Amino acid sequence: MKFIVSSATLLKHLGALDGAIASNPVVPILENFLFNLSGDNLSVTASDLHVTITTQLEVETVEEGSVAIPAKMLSDTLRNLPEQPVTFAVDLESYTIEILSDNGRYRLTGENAADFPRIPQVKDTTSVELTSELISTAISYCLFATSTDEMKPAMNGIFVNITDKAAIFVATDGHRLVRYRRFDAAEKASENTIIIPRKALSLLKRSLPSADSPLTLSFNKSHAFFRFEHIDLTCRLIDERFPDYENVIPLNNESTLEIDRAELLSSLRRISIYANKSTNQIRLKLVNGELLNVSAEDIDFANEASEKLACEYAGIDLEIGFNAKYMIEALGSLHSRSISMKFSEPNRATLLLPEEKDSSEDVLMLVMPVMLHNYY
Repeated sequence: MKFIVSSATLLKHLGALDGAIASNPVVPILENFLFNLSGDNLSVTASDLHVTITTQLEVETVEEGSVAIPAKMLSDTLRNLPEQPVTFAVDLESYTIEILSDNGRYRLTGENAADFPRIPQVKDTTSVELTSELISTAISYCLFATSTDEMKPAMNGIFVNITDKAAIFVATDGHRLVRYRRFDAAEKASENTIIIPRKALSLLKRSLPSADSPLTLSFNKSHAFFRFEHIDLTCRLIDERFPDYENVIPLNNESTLEIDRAELLSSLRRISIYANKSTNQIRLKLVNGELLNVSAEDIDFANEASEKLACEYAGIDLEIGFNAKYMIEALGSLHSRSISMKFSEPNRATLLLPEEKDSSEDVLMLVMPVMLHNYY
């Protein structure tokens, strides 16, 4: 097996795969990239058994073949080489790989490609034509709200529901919830629902092109398959029942706060420095016709801080507490210049809605409050 490729081009393609390489894989061969050379097409695959990513690029082929090459050693070598053509020469009997550059020779030992786990095949799937921009936006809005608690497997990913009216993406960890709907991605086919793991979506977002391009999402009962440009990503689906999120979204939040998103976000970041480190609690005090009061205190260390922010508020006088981390992450994932926050009671969920949005989308975020010692 022998081929010639640009070091920078190969490194760029490998960069999309790095996240799929586990640090301590169950199967040792998964510490390798699988190289498969056929004609002038080189496909490189990385897998952790749950997520598999394959990238394809054209190379100058001398002799075809397949081999597994140590991922970290190869990436580190290419990362420290200046851009130049490099030659890979592989002995398929000993699995020895020689990399030849303009002024260097590097030798490492790979493994038999036949020992690499088989890539799941696309069979009996339902396919949906989307765009990389849509998927990237949905992941940006939803990923932070997924749970990392292994005791809540259904919440460890993003729920995707494709209907004849919209593509709906939902994430929740029990403390906050995001629902993102796109009306320009509806499908005439029957309704389909899947739960895609957070790791797969995180790796997918890293691999998506900066320019908008077509993307195909195919799925069956066990796997989802993403295909775009030169990338194929396959992941196992979460086989659990997603919570009935619609019943969690309140319908009677009549008190409304309108405020500059960036100003509130900056204030929360400052005020949270003075919050108790175990609860991370901040409080908002809202009174009709007055400025918003944002405050936090840590009684154990006698730390406290407060700020007043310009806003428009219509509703009952209210003092409500939040975990600053949850509120900061929610505000940070929104892009609107100003937002609306809708309240009902101090112990009921608060809604966050962007004031400016595209007509083809709908964004709703929900954050659960925390109990304060007293309400005024």
